Amino acid sequence: MGSLDRLRPASIAVVDLQGAIGNAIKPLETSRMLTRLREDESTRAVVLNIDSPGGSAVGSDVITRAVTRLAAQKPTIAYIGGLGASGGYMIAAATNGILALPSALVGAIGVIAYRPLVAGALERVGVEMRVAKSGRLKDMFSPFRAPTDEEQAREQHIIDSMHELFVQSVSQGRRMPLERVRELATGEVYPAADALANGLVDRMGDIEDAIDWAVERSGAPRRIRIVHPRRSVRDLVMGRAAVSLAQAFGVELSPGAVSGPYALYEGTRTYR
Repeated sequence: MGSLDRLRPASIAVVDLQGAIGNAIKPLETSRMLTRLREDESTRAVVLNIDSPGGSAVGSDVITRAVTRLAAQKPTIAYIGGLGASGGYMIAAATNGILALPSALVGAIGVIAYRPLVAGALERVGVEMRVAKSGRLKDMFSPFRAPTDEEQAREQHIIDSMHELFVQSVSQGRRMPLERVRELATGEVYPAADALANGLVDRMGDIEDAIDWAVERSGAPRRIRIVHPRRSVRDLVMGRAAVSLAQAFGVELSPGAVSGPYALYEGTRTYR
């Protein structure tokens, strides 16, 4: 804790978590920021302003664990102002309470993995891919051929394992029986009213209501401080350069751009 933290007046920190986890929401930067808020004596409570379809399953887990530690020490409220889905909901579930805008969509408890298969396209243009490997499953996620039955089974095992971790995380955070979470973990999103009825959120309202709730739980003055992850100049420049380059080639920067397991809601393709 630095000297500025000791001199800063007591406040409620509001953290914007907007966009896909992995691209817009950087797991390492976000978890470090949450750790600083946990150690900062002037921060009496935290409101997470969430509008996210989720993203990287591992990144969602990293942030969720940081939120869990924060919520164990300071009142931490999640506000879902648009979409709190998949990894976005996983993070929200780790807080002390969730408030959702009445028009918000909540849930999408599930994990997905996908990759393009380009073997047919390569064959049509006369391109052959040759692979050298040291283990029979080393290229099991290759986009250059269809997966074998064994590879499909192994991939499904990975997805099922991550899904179970997701369910356990929600069960622990929401203090809800595992079987009840499994019933709700269909991968679908729920309108805020249905999420409230099913125990996935605690209240409905707007961001001001979420801040009032944080003030109520902490007893702190209603002094708001907007907090953002610290990013170096290099990170900012490189990030903007990557976005500009992708846009120049018409590439959408979303978690679905590469293969891998994602705690991601696929009902929207607007990630930025």
